[in-house]
Amino acid sequence: MNWKTSRRSLYYMGAPEPEDPILEKGKVALLVIDVQNTYLERPDPSTLSGVDLERYHAWTPFHERMHGTVIPSIGRLVHAFRERELETIFVRIACHHNDGRDRSLSQKKPGWNNLLLPKDEEPSQIVDELKPLPTEIQLTKTTDSALTGTNLRLILSNMGTTHVVCVGIFTDQCVSSTVRSLADESFDVIVIDDACAAASDDIHKQELEIINMIYCNVMNTDEFLEYLPYPPR
Repeated sequence: MNWKTSRRSLYYMGAPEPEDPILEKGKVALLVIDVQNTYLERPDPSTLSGVDLERYHAWTPFHERMHGTVIPSIGRLVHAFRERELETIFVRIACHHNDGRDRSLSQKKPGWNNLLLPKDEEPSQIVDELKPLPTEIQLTKTTDSALTGTNLRLILSNMGTTHVVCVGIFTDQCVSSTVRSLADESFDVIVIDDACAAASDDIHKQELEIINMIYCNVMNTDEFLEYLPYPPR
C-alpha cells in the first residue's frame, strides 16, 4: 500500500483515493513543531530506581525513534526546502515570563503537560541538528496548537501559503492540535509519518489514523519528496 490507501480509519474505508498534492513554489511551507532540547534530555539510568527507572525504559523507544528516524527525516526535509528556497518555519513551546504565568491552562495542569520552559533557556531551544537559519521564521507558543498560540495563520495567509507540511512532536498532542487548526482554517495539510513521534509507536500510529484523510494526508518522507519538483538552486 502507498500513502493513498494506508493509515485509514473506519470512516474512510472504501473512500476514493486522495488526489496528488500540487505544491507550488511560494505556496508551500514546512512547519517544524517542538523539536526542543527538553524532550531529548535523559537522566543517567544508574541514578534511577523503582518507578523512575521503569519510566526511563518506557521512554527508550521514543528516544531511539527520535535520533534514528525522526530528526534525520526532518533534516532531509529542511535541506530539501532550503535547497529549493521554500519556506521553513519553526515553532516551539516556551514562556515569556520565567515563572510561566503566561502559559495556557493546559501547560499548567499537573503531570506531563506541566511545562515551564522560559524562552531564553537551553531546554526550550530547537535541537542543534535542526538549528534554524537567521532568515527562517521562528515562533514561540504557549499552547499546543501553533495557530492558536501565535500569529502563524496571519503569516501563512500573508505569504499566500496553501499547503503546510507538518513534522515534529508529539504526534497526538501539538502536531495533531496544529493540524486540526490548520485544516479548520482551510489550509491543505500534509503530515510526514517518519518525521513525527509520540510517546509510543502505538499512540503515533493511532493518531495518524485518526487525522488522516480528514484533517490531512499522511505520507512518508520519500513519498513526499517526489512532489517537490523544483530543482535545487
